[in-house]
Amino acid sequence: MNELWVGYARVALAACRDGDTLVVTKLDRLARSLPDTCGILDELTRRNVKLSLGGSIHDPTDPVGRLLFNVLAMVAEFEADLIRMRTREGMKVAKAKGRLRGQQPKLKPNQAKHLLELHDLGTYTQAELAELFGVGRSTIYRTLDRLRPAPPEPEWPFAHLARQKPIQRG
Repeated sequence: MNELWVGYARVALAACRDGDTLVVTKLDRLARSLPDTCGILDELTRRNVKLSLGGSIHDPTDPVGRLLFNVLAMVAEFEADLIRMRTREGMKVAKAKGRLRGQQPKLKPNQAKHLLELHDLGTYTQAELAELFGVGRSTIYRTLDRLRPAPPEPEWPFAHLARQKPIQRG
């Protein structure tokens, strides 16, 4: 569960007192995974708080209420996993068809080449180039990094030692 989500669930639980009913429209609004749901269920049981889920009230102290709550949690997590899987598959298909390309560069190839030439002259700063091309300085830096090959890494001293197998002792 991400930190922000944990915060919302904890705030809602902190506001509950013994005998209260926590109202949630859908289970995925309360927790993101089965372990998180089980933790929240334990907290509700400890505080003697009932859960109203989509209009029906579940008592976490009752065995049948716990069973229904856990089944609903498993179904909600399964549904979220299916959505993630279908999204990934759809993105793969779109990428294979050439329809998923991500964000396109701000500068066209001829503009990027011209930018590199102007930069190499040394008469313009990055800020001036950004203003000239109507883009942000970060775009200038990214374009220059993309057009220039990265310098080779210097030889790491003792690199030959890192590739050797460790000495067996004992």
